[in-house]
Amino acid sequence: MAALLPAAPAEAEGRQQGWTGTWATAQHASYDPGTSEVTVRIPVRVSVAGTSVRIRLTNEFTDQPVTIGHATVGRRASGSSVSGPRDLTFGGKRDVTIPAGGQAASDGVRIPVAARSDLVVSLYFPGRLTHISQHWMGLQTVYWTPDGGGDHSGDAGGNAFTRTDSTFPFLTGVDVRGGPARGSVVALGDSITDGAASTSDADRRWPDYLAARLSACTTPAGVLNEGISGNRITAGTDGNPSALERLERDVLSQPGARTVILFEGVNDLSWGGATGDQVIGGMKEIARRAHARGLRVIGATVVPYRGWGDYWTEAKEADRQKVNTFVRDGGVFDGYADFDRAIRDPGDPTRYAAAFDSGDHLHPNDSGMKAFADAVDLAGLHVARDCPSARVRLTPYRPGLPAGRATEITATVTNSGSKVVTRVTTGLRLPHGWTAEAEGPTSTDSLAPGGSSTVTWRVTPSADAPWGPYDIGVGTSYRQGSRTRHDTDSVSADVTPVPSAVQPPYRTTATTDDAQYAQNNGQFAIWAGGQDLAGWKDEKAAVYRLDAVPAAGSLTVRLVGQTGSGPSAKAGIAVANDLTAPEKGGYAVLTMSQSYGVEFMTDSDGDGHLDTWAGGGASYHPAWLRLTRDGTDYTAYASADGTTWQRIGASTVPTVGDGSLDAGMVASAVNLDFPGQTTTAVFDSFSTTD
Repeated sequence: MAALLPAAPAEAEGRQQGWTGTWATAQHASYDPGTSEVTVRIPVRVSVAGTSVRIRLTNEFTDQPVTIGHATVGRRASGSSVSGPRDLTFGGKRDVTIPAGGQAASDGVRIPVAARSDLVVSLYFPGRLTHISQHWMGLQTVYWTPDGGGDHSGDAGGNAFTRTDSTFPFLTGVDVRGGPARGSVVALGDSITDGAASTSDADRRWPDYLAARLSACTTPAGVLNEGISGNRITAGTDGNPSALERLERDVLSQPGARTVILFEGVNDLSWGGATGDQVIGGMKEIARRAHARGLRVIGATVVPYRGWGDYWTEAKEADRQKVNTFVRDGGVFDGYADFDRAIRDPGDPTRYAAAFDSGDHLHPNDSGMKAFADAVDLAGLHVARDCPSARVRLTPYRPGLPAGRATEITATVTNSGSKVVTRVTTGLRLPHGWTAEAEGPTSTDSLAPGGSSTVTWRVTPSADAPWGPYDIGVGTSYRQGSRTRHDTDSVSADVTPVPSAVQPPYRTTATTDDAQYAQNNGQFAIWAGGQDLAGWKDEKAAVYRLDAVPAAGSLTVRLVGQTGSGPSAKAGIAVANDLTAPEKGGYAVLTMSQSYGVEFMTDSDGDGHLDTWAGGGASYHPAWLRLTRDGTDYTAYASADGTTWQRIGASTVPTVGDGSLDAGMVASAVNLDFPGQTTTAVFDSFSTTD
């Protein structure tokens, strides 16, 4: 008989089976995939270790049964590859049929699992897959075989998995036993808990950072992410039940759950139409029900959201403050995490601080996600024991470091424990060839509870470091009681170009006064102003080569990125008989605009002004751009990966003779409506072919 699960109290389930939740997600919708005989492979990052594993599946949001013909679990090798996939059974059987609205748990299988490691769950669906019950915003690449691909759940390699998406199908939980954890923490929340705006495929949601902190405790705790984008406390929708409606399923029935962190309310207050009193009433009901089942409840304050659309008003802000006063002082919760205080702008507490804002003024960036996790008092969770007291954080978030020049990077060590820590030492981890000079001592004798110390370094990338992202790491060691403890952090730093000479055979030309250029081996950068590039103006800057494109040939470049100026700023490739004098004919430009997509422009009458246009669509970076020439016939293409090309347009362009054309990289700020602004464009992979 299949191992179908009724809803069960978390405490009773944990005692009966000895299982602890190590990963979870909240299913909340379904759709018809229109596919048959397929296998899905789902990577998950577990929070705590164990010696045995089981999975939990749900078919809740459907009106038809689903059959899993074969399921496996194994440690992730890389991508969609698995190291030693192990067969899973359900009540001793290889297959399981889950009725509409039902759930199932596999039997346990012995696999040593390390904390903060990746497992891969594979599910094979025989016959027609009529529906998929899903968690929509997975922020994780999930791998599928093509339609008719068959059973590949037992494959170690990943070659059969040629399709991807980013939703979690059917899988709702992974549990372990035999490990050091004695319980788990459930994060009940909305899109912020779900990870919206954090880096995909990087496990940088705030519950992920909390799991990392807890995994360093002598007795750790699992962390289960039960966030759903758009979720509310006071009301639900079809496919997105309210926090009150899903409390039993997503919190109270979680194996080994000991504590819940309630982080909801911003959707209720901003666009949901709820009052502060209604949100408080819902919070009280959640706390009452959780307490009745033996769970500890930590309330989280509601974050600021001014600037997010047009939802903010002074009246709603008053309601938010009322809710936050209740969370802090209402006497209902067993403790609170002051997420509001952790990320708000001290100068305007109705808004996010810029360092933590993803840009939409509601969802945090990765650094903001860390700030939320750091605001949780680990001892107050009453799950983990003997946790590290101090943590280290690097700022700024995603710094820009000009190649060969020094930039300040600061590490802050904070003692969040209840006792003094001593012998605090901090050091940076840099890419090869970089240097760092500390401005002051890198160690301190002691840090009192709540105290912090900072170290600032002047970090200099090597002058020839390729432009692009690099990881900068920091580590701290300290004495906590009789033990030496450690903590680490990292940020992704962008090495940015600095104006420099362009080397032969490349040349430069500009019809704007503020042009600058840089070259770093095969990388190029252009800084340019300019009112317009097409029509009545031809204001641009270019790095080019003489006679680079023959009568029958092509020009290709990758536009890595573009910043600055307004939405019409353009960067891409250009050809002409003479790029210093486009009126000599053959003039064509293919660009990606900052916001309006691909633009293919040509000079149809030889007067040196671009007067034809094709293109449009969404803007994306990096972007591959290609112009092909056959005499006077030009064809433009664009690609997001340099492999699959989209034809943008074709045009006949008058030229002088049939010789070779000048060809190069071009940028224009198109700043007519943004006077004085410049754009910065970075290129690589410039090539021409016959």
